[in-house]
Amino acid sequence: LRDFHRSAPAAVQMTVRDALNQAMDEELERDERVFLLGEEVAQYDGAYKVSRGLWKKYGDKRIIDTPISEINVLLQAGLRPICEFMTFNFSMQAIDQIINSAAKTYYMSAGLQSVPIVFRGPNGASAGVAAQHSQCFAAWYGHCPGLKVVSPWNSEDAKGLLKSAIRDENPVVVLENELLYGVPFEMSEEAQSKDFTIPIGKAKIERQGDSGQWTLFWSSQHLCVNSVTNLT
Repeated sequence: LRDFHRSAPAAVQMTVRDALNQAMDEELERDERVFLLGEEVAQYDGAYKVSRGLWKKYGDKRIIDTPISEINVLLQAGLRPICEFMTFNFSMQAIDQIINSAAKTYYMSAGLQSVPIVFRGPNGASAGVAAQHSQCFAAWYGHCPGLKVVSPWNSEDAKGLLKSAIRDENPVVVLENELLYGVPFEMSEEAQSKDFTIPIGKAKIERQGDSGQWTLFWSSQHLCVNSVTNLT
């Protein structure tokens, strides 16, 4: 499970963790309405260090530690919040606010009230974290009207999709993979720009060919890319 695909050596490589951190940093700098809140995201730099350095740079008003209570995380939300769940398994504690409030408010207000909020954090199986930290909620949230769901694989996808999610006027669920946080990938010159975003809802052709088609999402892409490389 840890034999992930890594890009060939390049001028700039960045881990998925740092790409997510850079995306939030750039959006916090760009728009003062953006702020991050969650359990241990401030002084502790986040459970997986994705928010490393942001509290020192933006302070208590923009990087907010919440109680260890997923419901309280959402009750304190406003403006353009990024809500981090330590694991999406714990988002079940706040499922009513996510589904019946965030996802439906735009429709119940006849389009008058948008809900620009991001829910992000690790999702799915990892290593040695037991059942209550291992479930994948992509299908759950993907079938809920009113929610947009993204699940980035490499560093460019992580940065570009998270920035688009933060700028979106609707609630977006960003499902990350704990096993990929420390994996470095090549970052193109375009992806290093502060203006770099990836449109939500468009499929990405990872490798062009004429022998077959694999349609995948999230961390399963590393298996596909490695398999194609070995076959060719």
